[in-house]
Amino acid sequence: MKLKIHSATWHRNGVGGAGFYAILFCDQSERREMVASLFDAPDYCAVYDVALLATGSVTFGENSWRGDVYEAALRPLLKAYLSDKGTNRIGPFSLL
Repeated sequence: MKLKIHSATWHRNGVGGAGFYAILFCDQSERREMVASLFDAPDYCAVYDVALLATGSVTFGENSWRGDVYEAALRPLLKAYLSDKGTNRIGPFSLL
């Protein structure tokens, strides 16, 4: 699996919800532009194909991807991306 992050940003999920990183990336092995919601807790990663989202598809089996597989590759890439681009998390929440 060969991934390249285009952009990543932290999203506060309301006042009390679990925040997450929104990550726009390319799965170069699949030749797909993808978007992931990656939460701090292990095993919490959702991944969608951007082109299929643009058609309105969120159908299971059509636009459903192995978040567990992508998570293992995305976490170290995100850490490297943030060390280069910085993070917009604030205060004690600024650590990855």
